[in-house]
Amino acid sequence: MATTAGYFDRKPTATSRPGLSHLQGDPASPHTPQRTFSSAFSSPALSYRAEEEVVVLELGARHLSAGIVGESNPRCRLDFGPERNRRVGDYRQYLPEYQDRPRKKRRNYKWGEDHELWRMNLREVNLGLVEDKVERVVREAYTKYLLLDSKNKRLVLVLPSLVPHRLLSSILSSIFSNFQTLSITLFSSPVLNVAAAGCRAGLVVDIGWEEAVITSVYELRDVRTQWTTRAMKVVTQQMAILLQEYAKLEGPGQQRRDSPQTQEDTAYDQPSPDSRYFEFSEEVTSRIAWCPVKGQGPSESEQGTNSAHIPEQPVTAEGGASEAHKQTQDHTTVSIPSPLPPHRTLQIPFAKLAEPVEDGLLAKGSNLHTHDDHEQPLPQLIYKTLLSLPPDVRSQCMARIIITGGGSNIAGLKTRLLNELKTIVKTRGWDPVYGKVAGEAKQHREAVRNSRLSTNATPSEGADTHLQPQVEDEITEKLQKEKLKSSKATAAGEIRGVETLGPWAGGSLVASLKVKGVVEIDRDSFLTNGLAGAKKESEVVHAAQRMSLGARSGLGEKTGWTLGAWA
Repeated sequence: MATTAGYFDRKPTATSRPGLSHLQGDPASPHTPQRTFSSAFSSPALSYRAEEEVVVLELGARHLSAGIVGESNPRCRLDFGPERNRRVGDYRQYLPEYQDRPRKKRRNYKWGEDHELWRMNLREVNLGLVEDKVERVVREAYTKYLLLDSKNKRLVLVLPSLVPHRLLSSILSSIFSNFQTLSITLFSSPVLNVAAAGCRAGLVVDIGWEEAVITSVYELRDVRTQWTTRAMKVVTQQMAILLQEYAKLEGPGQQRRDSPQTQEDTAYDQPSPDSRYFEFSEEVTSRIAWCPVKGQGPSESEQGTNSAHIPEQPVTAEGGASEAHKQTQDHTTVSIPSPLPPHRTLQIPFAKLAEPVEDGLLAKGSNLHTHDDHEQPLPQLIYKTLLSLPPDVRSQCMARIIITGGGSNIAGLKTRLLNELKTIVKTRGWDPVYGKVAGEAKQHREAVRNSRLSTNATPSEGADTHLQPQVEDEITEKLQKEKLKSSKATAAGEIRGVETLGPWAGGSLVASLKVKGVVEIDRDSFLTNGLAGAKKESEVVHAAQRMSLGARSGLGEKTGWTLGAWA
């Protein structure tokens, strides 16, 4: 055991203790000693520079996509099916016999009403239920997938441009009241589709659930919007009717008998789809439905028939292979197991699976004069939208046709729509007047013009001077060549399709650039006045910004907010 004297002998004296002189700088050059850190996690100052996380929500009639700004794909995609609307503690869907339970056919059933968040006819929509569904699905996205606190967050909301004001007010009220969001920036889906395609102009064909909306965008602004009810809802109805007909066959040797009547005769006699076939028909449509791609050829639009009708050409040596392939498709049978009792396997010809798409979206075999303005076939509506645009806008949009939406995933549909549009333009040109009399007048004018040019008459002989070829100017040609060298060539004036990453990716891209949106709604102002607090574009004042005053000066901000495309 050590003694007390030995302990004090080992204790260092004051003169032997290390001093702090090595930490003192040179008096001539005072400086702060540098501190080094082994890793970034040991720095206490880095936590104060974390960027604010902005959430991007894409809300549609049947789904919600949620994610963080800067990411390429959403973290979740949630639907509004009936299984999501169950009460807490209801686990019947996990029982083994739940899928095989007997289901009754519902009367007065509106196709897909249990899987929709809203309908465009607000007389059939309970807006209070819409608010509850939005609050439930957004909360699930925050707690299960985003793992973020919803308080004091900025939100980017992507919506279709045809959302009614009452529905828009209900959606914004549900988000502001339940999640304490600071502000919501609204973006329209067509503009973000164009931005996600890397363009500033384009024609967006959104084949959605209840409607197919065609929007022309120029310089990232909506120019014109037209819509039709020929969308995926009609396609799934036609597919359900087809599955019902083959499910009723008794015995494997029985075949389906096609009615000799035309489509116009049976349009009002078609059976209504069974409500039990909704999930089955939707899965078959998304997996096996297809659209035949027909080559470009003469159209019958001048005779009043839909341009989806292209007459068959005689079989040649080059077309023998395609004709043989078509005959093979007609005789190919697809086996589809039915999930409904008695769980029979349906034997359906592969060619029949294309009929719902052609009848629902292209209106095959129907006359153009039988369709109302709200149920035009997609190729005709695309052509009419391009025809209504100014020539300079049309040349930019027709070269950047963006086909998106749930229906765009059908095999062969994009190519078919572009081919049909090329056929219509080749037949009719860009003349808004068409028909038998207009075609005869056009042929007469062409014949008169060709006869005058064939005479080769000089102006002194009395011929029209406007028919003479223009004299070439060397100086003008030289200036045009120099202009083409300095400018970048862009595609214009030709029909061409462009792929896009989707509206959610476009919203993530635009929001990551710190761009201030046109429709940016503050929480306090909305809860005070609602949509009535929105102003017109002419009433919004943009104050000049002085960067020397800093970001807290309040200058450079809007004194009000507008509804933009939703006005």
